[in-house]
Amino acid sequence: MQTPISNYIESLSEEKDKDIGHQLVHLIDTHLAFTESKIWHAHPVWFIDGNPIVGFSKQKAGIRLMFWSGADFEEAQLAVRGQKFKDASIFFNSVSEINSEDLKRWLQKAETIQWDYKNIVKRKGRLERL
Repeated sequence: MQTPISNYIESLSEEKDKDIGHQLVHLIDTHLAFTESKIWHAHPVWFIDGNPIVGFSKQKAGIRLMFWSGADFEEAQLAVRGQKFKDASIFFNSVSEINSEDLKRWLQKAETIQWDYKNIVKRKGRLERL
């Protein structure tokens, strides 16, 4: 059965990007099976109780895997991006670059370390730790 996320992956132009997307979905769905996933702001995102925690998108530098609260994971491989929010990410250009043990650890941290992006508009751009 085709889902919006599988349609997103199949729309990627390069086969290596599709392979990365399929691997990321497999690992995320395996380790965060209880989450809701959907296309949000044009790319796949996983949520816990309506709060975005992890997602990926195609960018010039490769497939960007982003953790909304990843700046607090204290993981050297996740390059912190931006000053205002708490996101951190990593880029992949081949499936062989994906370390499943690292990703599993990051997903566990994504479950326990969360900032409240769900209510960021209501709080006028101010984040609070959950």
